[in-house]
Amino acid sequence: MACCGRSLDSPCTLALLVGFQFAFVLYFSLGEFDYSRPHDVYTNLSHLGVPPPPPRNSGTGPPVTGPPLRDCQIPSPLLVGPVSVHLSSPLSLEEIRQRNPLVLPGGRYRPPDCEPRHHTAIVVPYRNRQTHLRALLYHLHPFLQRQQIHYSIYIVQQWGNGTFNRAKLLNVGVREALRDEDWGCIFLHDVDLLPENDHNTYTCHKQFPTHLSVAMDKFRYRLPYPQYFGGVSAVTPDQYMKMNGFPNHYWGWGGEDDDIAARVRLSGMKIVRPPVAIGHYKMIKHKGDRGNEQNPRRFDLLKRTRLNWRSDGLNSLTYDLLSKELEPLYTNLTVNIGEDPRLPQRKIPTARKPTPPGPQHNTSDDGNTAKLEERQESKRALEANVTMAKLGREKTDPAQPVALNQTKQETGVVK
Repeated sequence: MACCGRSLDSPCTLALLVGFQFAFVLYFSLGEFDYSRPHDVYTNLSHLGVPPPPPRNSGTGPPVTGPPLRDCQIPSPLLVGPVSVHLSSPLSLEEIRQRNPLVLPGGRYRPPDCEPRHHTAIVVPYRNRQTHLRALLYHLHPFLQRQQIHYSIYIVQQWGNGTFNRAKLLNVGVREALRDEDWGCIFLHDVDLLPENDHNTYTCHKQFPTHLSVAMDKFRYRLPYPQYFGGVSAVTPDQYMKMNGFPNHYWGWGGEDDDIAARVRLSGMKIVRPPVAIGHYKMIKHKGDRGNEQNPRRFDLLKRTRLNWRSDGLNSLTYDLLSKELEPLYTNLTVNIGEDPRLPQRKIPTARKPTPPGPQHNTSDDGNTAKLEERQESKRALEANVTMAKLGREKTDPAQPVALNQTKQETGVVK
């Protein structure tokens, strides 16, 4: 080092400059991925090995014997980087199940040959997006299995044809998921977003909420604005409680993501993100949903976030759990969250047990007028079964957050 600093032309100085240049190039090249040559999303699944062991602490049969499993490696040796995303003609749910034999009912998975270090629940707000749901399940299950995490997928389906409320469904999903298990991480995941790089691990930051969909093809793989928090995000239960979850009063499209970003700041936290080179997502294109029109009140609501965030959220959440069903690839939660209070209130009979998302049926007229009229009558009856009544619900003191695993009112059958 003594020779350096005497002259810019000295051999020692030139060698150091070349070394720094090489290190600089190497540092930044490690963060880049070749998305023009992606792997199939099911690559390396054959390396997962043996079927899953018996459920731990199941209470039936002899206790599990043998040495304890080793901890899963970090990062997982099964990761491949960029993966191909197919947006057209997704497989049927049965075909997807066959391609993911280690996934247990309820959409649960645990690595069979190592002890997972991360336990993640994926919560997806949903209504009438069967094609999108199949594409997400086809893509996300192998994606997560390669990351060697313990996970479960929860589909939170809004009952009825009222105005969609994404934020309130996420609150419901978080509460119900934590009633099942002590998940260490909760992912809030739109049904139409598919990750393109499995180095974007579905795990949580210990201190701060994480926004993962930082580079979507819709925005030309750029973050649209610094406080954007939409699409896919992750929080620990403590972080979600600290910011009082999502607001419950955003009926229709838009606004709730900006509200939650403000809650992160107001609760003394900040948003963290993976590198843009890793946080790539593709969005499934679709037309606007009926019942999810643009929310005209979103800007007025955002102006009051600073005043309302402590009283509107988890501690004011009310809903009816109509059914909980362990489907082969996901846990289906069908919930009545009421309706937009701006709309005329009607007396509606109690909702019948709903049907979970399933294959779409052809409802075209086959020439039989009587059958068509019968279908139309059934549709009208289905719409009339939306439960809006909030009888028997107790008011919650806004100053006291409600426990994440407490539901105000539940009806229906749980499988």
